[in-house]
Amino acid sequence: MEIVDALNKTIRDILDFPVKGIVFKDITPLLADINLYNAVIDKMAEQYKDKKINKVVGLESRGFIFGISLAQKLGVSFVPIRKQGKLPYKTISTEYCLEYGTACIEIHTDAISENDNVLVVDDLLATGGTSAAAVELVKKLKGNVVACVFLIELLFLNGKSKLKDIEVFSILKY
Repeated sequence: MEIVDALNKTIRDILDFPVKGIVFKDITPLLADINLYNAVIDKMAEQYKDKKINKVVGLESRGFIFGISLAQKLGVSFVPIRKQGKLPYKTISTEYCLEYGTACIEIHTDAISENDNVLVVDDLLATGGTSAAAVELVKKLKGNVVACVFLIELLFLNGKSKLKDIEVFSILKY
């Protein structure tokens, strides 16, 4: 069975979560299927195995799930980007807009070195605000963002437009 078909049968829709009108893409059934999960990581890694990646950056929290495994598969370091106040060392931060208000994410100042080739990983690309903020943080530390990688992309929200000239790879597109 093709991976996209398998994922479509595995990922479940939860209506009206976290608020009325939202259809939440629940990946927990995927996480319970180690063979399918490994196939996802293999597909992500295959796209970038020859791109001289130095670091994989994962966005809190579901980006950690895919990012750590992808970093291991590529044989490179993993870097967490977290919500404000969650990292213990010196950080830089950036604010970004949400539907109602703003949020802030941070990265350790020593997490990315100049000219590191970086993959930014998260489970879902929706409006693109969080991913664009992560790209901004990597660039502030003088890293090169090779691409942003997602399990799922919600095309109707056009989040890719906020990533401008950054390559976007998504396994599932809705």
